[in-house]
Amino acid sequence: MPGEKKFGTSLFGFSKSDVNAYIEKIIHEFDQRLKEKDDEINNLKLQIREMKARFETVVGESESLAREKERIASALINAQEKAEAIMEEARSRAEQEKVRLDAALEAEREKIIDIKHDIKMMKSQIVEALTKYQSFLNEAEAFIESKEQEYYKEQEYSGEDSQESQ
Repeated sequence: MPGEKKFGTSLFGFSKSDVNAYIEKIIHEFDQRLKEKDDEINNLKLQIREMKARFETVVGESESLAREKERIASALINAQEKAEAIMEEARSRAEQEKVRLDAALEAEREKIIDIKHDIKMMKSQIVEALTKYQSFLNEAEAFIESKEQEYYKEQEYSGEDSQESQ
């Protein structure tokens, strides 16, 4: 059998020094393995402590990132809500301004219609006045022509009378 130890014999059994040397060797090997295992255990414990520390750091960072993410998400939501409120207010103001401008436009259109009506009235009054003045001028011209003809007739009569008297 492998690993089987053969001891020398002595007077009352196995050689005590061989057995003791073997036991010492086994104890030494056992202590060596035990020390290696203790070292391995210590290394594993150290690795566990380091892993725990890293885990706690990562958990802390993760929680910090989660809080930061929440803060950013909240800020974005607030910004979006404010933007929507601003857009709604702008739409409302634009609608109010459109209504105001439409009313002003309608008022200006009515003024234009009134002005056109006034211009037509003035044109008709001017045409009427011009017609009236034309009529007056025609009457005046006819009156002047009639007076002129009367004057010429009187001149003819008075010229005949002065020739007859001569």
